[in-house]
Amino acid sequence: MAGKKLKFGFHDFINAQPLLVPLKEKEQQLGATLVTGSPASLAEQLRAGELDLAMVPSIEYLKGAGQYRLFPDIAVASRGPVDTVLLASHLPLAEVQSIALDARSRTSAALLQILFGEVFPRNVFLETTDPNPRAMLKNHDAALIIGDPAFGLRSDFPNLQIVDLSEQWFKQTGKTFVHAVVAVRPETQLDQEFLTTVQEAKREGLSRIESIAQTLSKQSGIAFETCHDYLSAKIIYDLGKDEMIGLQHFRDVCFEKGVLDQKEMIRFVEI
Repeated sequence: MAGKKLKFGFHDFINAQPLLVPLKEKEQQLGATLVTGSPASLAEQLRAGELDLAMVPSIEYLKGAGQYRLFPDIAVASRGPVDTVLLASHLPLAEVQSIALDARSRTSAALLQILFGEVFPRNVFLETTDPNPRAMLKNHDAALIIGDPAFGLRSDFPNLQIVDLSEQWFKQTGKTFVHAVVAVRPETQLDQEFLTTVQEAKREGLSRIESIAQTLSKQSGIAFETCHDYLSAKIIYDLGKDEMIGLQHFRDVCFEKGVLDQKEMIRFVEI
């Protein structure tokens, strides 16, 4: 790309690796610097103008949809159980008095409010914490565990009530849930070469899921079969018709529940 070198933020959870691995390999071709971090931290950097575009929680995009533009056909989504957005509770949900929320992503917290806001006691205490399941569940009645720490949660805490929020969303709505999207700041200019290179990276990454899962298994200690099933069968990387319907429905429900102050039109980048 001509002009300044873009700063492209991308979260580094396991679910992003089929996109992130080939993007890193194409960093020079992109003409961009890849910046990794948690979804929440990337959203803050994007808002502050420290990043030009970034994969951020879908709720963060929706909060800034009046100015941000969506990058086409790239997302982290799910349609049914995903195993990495889990509500774990010592008590029946109607009796929960305190919930620990993982500080790294806000979409899951918004989804929790939508799905169970009327189930929890009215004065339930919510605390944003570091992503440590044992500490979260030691100090609270329940915890919202997202991302990589959620792997193994069911086996580590066999006596807890565990709800998969993605599965619950699909049961209630029949729609795909979009966890994260790539948001682009309004002043950021992208050209066709950049868009094509990102889409090529996506195709390459999806064709290499088996080898990426093998590497992740060695690095994380999570069984290869679990990694492979997660990346190939549970995570959706498209932002097509079904994903857009799900994202728009999430926006509408967030607005109805007061999670969003206003309902903005979803717009894509113009090349």
